[in-house]
Amino acid sequence: MTVAEVLSSLRLGLLALTSIFFLVDPIATVPVFLYLTTDADRQERARMARSAALTCFFVLAGFSVGGSLLFRLLGITLPAFQTAGGIILLLVGLDMVQARRSGTKEVPGEAEEATVKSDAGIVPLGMPMLAGPGAISNVVVLVGQATHWWETATVYAAIALTALASYFFLAGAGSIRKHMSETSIHILTRIMGMLITALAVQFIATGARALGLIK
Repeated sequence: MTVAEVLSSLRLGLLALTSIFFLVDPIATVPVFLYLTTDADRQERARMARSAALTCFFVLAGFSVGGSLLFRLLGITLPAFQTAGGIILLLVGLDMVQARRSGTKEVPGEAEEATVKSDAGIVPLGMPMLAGPGAISNVVVLVGQATHWWETATVYAAIALTALASYFFLAGAGSIRKHMSETSIHILTRIMGMLITALAVQFIATGARALGLIK
């Protein structure tokens, strides 16, 4: 490996780490995580954070390996995926605006409660909150730019580091909650709900426009 190749790998790795981290944006997911784990204890919160981080890693790594091929095989376009992700975010955002429990947790039966909480770590936290359409398309492009296996490895390393950072941000959300009153949490929940709803509408509009459904 020459010096030029090392510098090229470092540049791609730095680009991958910064772009993936800011597109995943685990900090912005903390209020949603607090909302979904209102009644959860420390262990449940850590388990959901781990589930969200692992989902983020496997989704991004999976799409970086065969995202383009999978879309072509299933006949799915990225705009269609973006529109679907926007609809999921819209449902979560509307619940947050009204500061009510998410429908993903409101099911009859005590036995199903743990499964529901685990699923919330996968959807919507792991995907599309962390591994959203923007992050997915970004890793597909980054892997396509890599010309050597070690450059591809830097992209996977960036995905792993971002997923690890996401776990620590979400797992530490419990400490944030200890210093916040219920009123302040509800206020923050409603504000973030409005932002997430707006983001969801933007996802849907961008996807629908790319699909030719709207001008």
